[in-house]
Amino acid sequence: MIKALPIGLILTIFSLSAFAKPERLEIELADSSTIMTYLLFPQEQTNTALPLIILMPPGSGEAALAYDLQSWLGEEMAQRGWAVAVPVSPDQKSFRGANNLLIPLLIDQLQKDPRILSGKVVLAGVSNGGISALEIAGTAPERVMGVVGVPALVSSQTKLDGLAALPVYLRIGDQDELMWMNRFEETKNTLIEAGAVVDADLLFMSPHMFTIDWENLDPWLQTIKQAFFNQ
Repeated sequence: MIKALPIGLILTIFSLSAFAKPERLEIELADSSTIMTYLLFPQEQTNTALPLIILMPPGSGEAALAYDLQSWLGEEMAQRGWAVAVPVSPDQKSFRGANNLLIPLLIDQLQKDPRILSGKVVLAGVSNGGISALEIAGTAPERVMGVVGVPALVSSQTKLDGLAALPVYLRIGDQDELMWMNRFEETKNTLIEAGAVVDADLLFMSPHMFTIDWENLDPWLQTIKQAFFNQ
């Protein structure tokens, strides 16, 4: 069951004019827990159901971080023809560990919306959200069409069964102040060994949080989107 909540005011005139308002939803899952989720669609909607991207927030996954992410990367992806959902961690402990199990339940509920295409989804995330996206793909690969980590890490000890032929788009800044670039090769090689098809690169003179390179991500997403209609 999905219950709409008041969304409040969009903070900038640019947001009001350029993008459709996000829907702020309290979504009841099959286990009776709930997850607040921001849901976005292209401003110019059609009668065709859209493929879904679950966009995992950074840090603790709290509401403020999720809101910031939907107003930046979420809006950009929505305007590229995706339905975008940005969940808020129910306990401010991100979507790592046990919270990974909530995302397939969230997908089930979101795909009851006739505006959203059923089947597999794209998982995307920034920083801690990128790690979450890779972990969730490892635990439920049958639900995932592709993963975007901008940035993301994965340990060689992480369980990543069933990633055969799964497309993964990975970017890490080569000037990452958290030193994630030192684990770039470990992450890339772990994903390749798990069978993923990896598009990975270190971004020149880029920090931990960087501007998305749409010149490369756009065609990658377009290829993934075409696969949705062949499910």
